This record gives sequence, structure tokens and C-alpha cells, in this order.
Amino acid sequence: MTHTITLPRCIETGAGAIARLADVLEQFECMAPCIISDPMMLQLGYVEQVRAILAKRQMSCGVFTDTEAEPTEASILPAVIQVQRGGYDCLIALGGGSAIDSAKAIAILARYGGVMRDYCVPRIVDEPGLPVIAIPTTAGTGSEATRFTVITDAGCEQSSDEKLLCVGLGFMPVAAILDYELTLSAPPRVTADTGIDALTHAIEAYVSKKANPYSDIQALAAIRLIAPNLRQAFNCPADREARAAMLLGAHLGGVAFSNASVALVHGMSRPIGAHFHVPHGLSNAMLLPLVTEFSLPGAPSRFAQCARAMGVANQEHSDAMANQRLLTELKSLNRDLKVPSPRAFGIDLQRFLALRHTMAEQALASGSPANNPRIPSATEIAELYEKLCLAD
Repeated sequence: MTHTITLPRCIETGAGAIARLADVLEQFECMAPCIISDPMMLQLGYVEQVRAILAKRQMSCGVFTDTEAEPTEASILPAVIQVQRGGYDCLIALGGGSAIDSAKAIAILARYGGVMRDYCVPRIVDEPGLPVIAIPTTAGTGSEATRFTVITDAGCEQSSDEKLLCVGLGFMPVAAILDYELTLSAPPRVTADTGIDALTHAIEAYVSKKANPYSDIQALAAIRLIAPNLRQAFNCPADREARAAMLLGAHLGGVAFSNASVALVHGMSRPIGAHFHVPHGLSNAMLLPLVTEFSLPGAPSRFAQCARAMGVANQEHSDAMANQRLLTELKSLNRDLKVPSPRAFGIDLQRFLALRHTMAEQALASGSPANNPRIPSATEIAELYEKLCLAD
């Protein structure tokens, strides 16, 4: 069996790597960039830092800083218009996964037009959009190394509040700059949610039905980096070693799932985010222990290897014991990182229960549950939503 592996063409890593941005742009013959970012990056001074780096090379740039935490089609359309009218030849995605996902979508829409639903699964978008240089400021989505983007179909005519999964080489950034110093400013809640998101990517990539030897290596390496450093980054945000490990782990997790795909946690997470505006990483965290317990019978040896990579089990433990330790650790991690239940988050539980069957159908339609080691029915997904809803 053969496997196709896709990666950014250039990856810069290490403290201060952002200083290489102008060199990266010149490498790709991009001279008219537009920065796609968010208000927090503007407030923290990161947008101005990027502009200053470019100014040293006499490069001017456009700036759009109105991306949203859970990007909708309506939120990115002003940027699409700005990019088209400005004649920009590339996009610099600066921020967390939402800014990077937004930039990927903008890059396609600005070049080809249409609406996001034109580009969602089952369509595979391999035609190139505008080049995207991704600079993550959180250790979470790994979006700088994936051929996916997720945009909510909301705010436009005939919108459905559905999170649209878009896949293809057209969404892969041409370059990624991994400067962990940019993650030092991430607050504890963001650190926790994005960190569990990264851990989920790695675990799901490893147990996915589309896993392959290449993605396995990346997934296990990501788990080994994330598991021992997530609590430390949460409790001690200035710990540079922990931050560096988390960013690299998140990146490798992105590489892993981009080349193996995610599974049921992500399939169920997207509708929660779309209907109840729960941050993506947080909804993943809510679901991870419950969905892992459901999925264990489908790949017990694979989940056991995840437990060993996390350091909560070793080769002397049976797979059954390792899996029990894995479930215990995932629940403990949520407690330590103060992950709220849907009830504690403030979700309207009656509305959640009323929508569980709709969300189950949306989860299945995304395709991700089909990659799960134990493939669920719509009824089983609805039952999992019910269990989640009733949890303390």
C-alpha cells in the first residue's frame, strides 16, 4: 500500500524564527503580502512586529485583523474583497488556528470566487489558492501544516450554522514559521484548550483508519512532546522549554492528522462549536474521554500505545491496563486544566438534547467519524451527545 504525504514547502523553527519572514516571502517571489490576523494580535503588537520586519526589506503590506475565534463565512468575506481589490500576491496568517483557517479560506475565495459550500467535502480542493505563510501563536491546531480548514456556514444568505470541513492541497500553507516565543503570551485557558486540541489530533491520527507509518511516527512524537508539558505550560506560562515542546508537538500533531485524518472526537466537536459557540479545542476536550472510552474496542493496542507515549503506562502493562490508565489520565487532565462540562460552560441543555440528532447527522456528514476505529451510527453519536450533556 502507498500513502501520499503533504507538507508545507518550507518550515522555519526556533526562538526568533519570525525574523526570517521576509526571506521566506522572497523565496516564494511574494512581494505584496496581506496580513490576516485578529484583534488580539494587533493589541499584543505582533501585527506591528510583522510590519516592521517587512519594512526593513521595503515591503509594504495590507492588514486585516477582524478574523473571529470561530470563523464564519460572513467574517471572512470583507477580507476576500480587500485582498481582491488590493492585488495582494500572498497572505501572512498570524494568530491561532482560527486566523490561519480564515486565511486558507480567503486564499481560495479570493482567487476563485464562489462561497465556502462550493469547496467543502466531498469536494477535494487541490487547485492552488494564494500562497499562505502561516505563523501560529498558539500550540494547538497545527493548521500551519494541514490541508484542512473549517469555516462555519453562518451570517450569509441561506446559511445553516454548520461547520464546513474543506480539504485539499489548496488549503496547505506554502510555509510555516514556528516561533515559540509568540506563544508565551497565550493565557492559561487558551493554552489548555489548544493544547488538548493538539493532543486530540495526535491520538486520533494514530488510531484513525487512515493511519500510515509516516503519520504514526509524527503522532507518537507529538504525544510524547505534549503530554508531559501541557500542565506545565498551563500552570507556568513563561516556561520556555514547555512552550517550545508544545508548539513543536502541536505542529507534529497537525502533520499527523493532515496525513491520516481525525476521527469521531472532531466529527462530534464541530456541531457543538457551530450551534453553541464553544471554542473548538474546548469542545474537543469535553468529548475526548467519553469518545475514547467508546472507541477503545476498535483499536485497543493502538490506544495502549498512546497511553505509553503519554507516559502513563509502559511495556510491562497489558493493553487493557494501559487503556484504563489512558482513560484515567484524560479525565485527570481535564480536571487539572479546568475543562468545564457543557452544563458548567452554560450550554442550554434542553436545546442541546433537542439538537443531538441533528448534530449527529452533521457529524457523520463531515466524514470524520468514518475514520474512527469503532465506526458509530447516528443513533450512537446522539447517545454520546446525551451522555456528554448529562455529565457533571
